[in-house]
Amino acid sequence: MSTTHDLVNALKAELRAAGVTYADLADALGMSESSIKRVFAKSDMPLSRIDAMLRVLKMDFAELARKVADAQPLSHELSAEQEAAVVADRKLLLLAICCLSQWSFEEMTREYLFTDAECVKYLARLDRLGIIELRPLNRYRLKVAKGFRWLPHGPVMRYFREHVAADYLSGGFDGEGELIMLVHGEITKSLAATLVERLQRVGQDFARAHVAEQKLPDEQRTPYTLLVGMRSWLFEAFRDLKRVPPPP
Repeated sequence: MSTTHDLVNALKAELRAAGVTYADLADALGMSESSIKRVFAKSDMPLSRIDAMLRVLKMDFAELARKVADAQPLSHELSAEQEAAVVADRKLLLLAICCLSQWSFEEMTREYLFTDAECVKYLARLDRLGIIELRPLNRYRLKVAKGFRWLPHGPVMRYFREHVAADYLSGGFDGEGELIMLVHGEITKSLAATLVERLQRVGQDFARAHVAEQKLPDEQRTPYTLLVGMRSWLFEAFRDLKRVPPPP
C-alpha cells in the first residue's frame, strides 16, 4: 500500500507536469499560497485534500495510486520463503511463470485448465507474494525487475533441477527453430560479465516478441522455451584429466 508521503510526492510531480503552480492551486482551493507550501513541505495531508487537488488536475485517486505503484522499486529476487510458497503448488508455479513471461489472463485460461475464478484466485496469491500487482479486469503489473532471477539454490531452482531439467534436455533440439549449443573456453571475468548481459537481453527480446506476436492467430504461433545458462564449470567426467598447473 502506498504511504501518504508517496502520494504527496506523486502529486507534486503531476502538478509540475501540468504546469500548475502553488499559486494556481491556492486560487483553485481558496487557500493562501503559504498554506499550500506548508502542506507540501510536511509531505502529509488528509486524503480529502489530495482529492481536492486531484480535481484541479482532472485526475482521480486510482490514477494517482497507479503512478505511485509504477514508481516503486522492483524486486530482483524473492526470499526463500516466497519461493517456497510458489513451488508448493504446481498451479501457482505455472501461473508465476506465465506472469514472468507476460502472458495475459485470456492466454492463461485458454492454454491451461483454469476456470476464470481459479485463475483470479492464483493471481491474487501472486499479488500477496509480491510478484505481481493485480489490477481491475484481471490485468496485472509485474513487481519484479527485468533482470529478475530465481534464487540460484532456492526452492524453485531445486524444483527445476529435480523435475524439469532432465525432461527439457531429453529432446533432440533438431526441430525447426530449435538449437542446443555447448561452448567451452577461457575468457576474462569482465568479458564473461558482458556476455551475461547480452544473454539477459536475448531473454528479454524473447519475452517482448511473445507479447508482440499475441495479435497473430493461434495457428501461426508455436510454444518455445528458451533456456540460457553460463557458469564457470568443467564436466565432472573430465575433471581428472585436467592438467594441474606446476607450483610457482
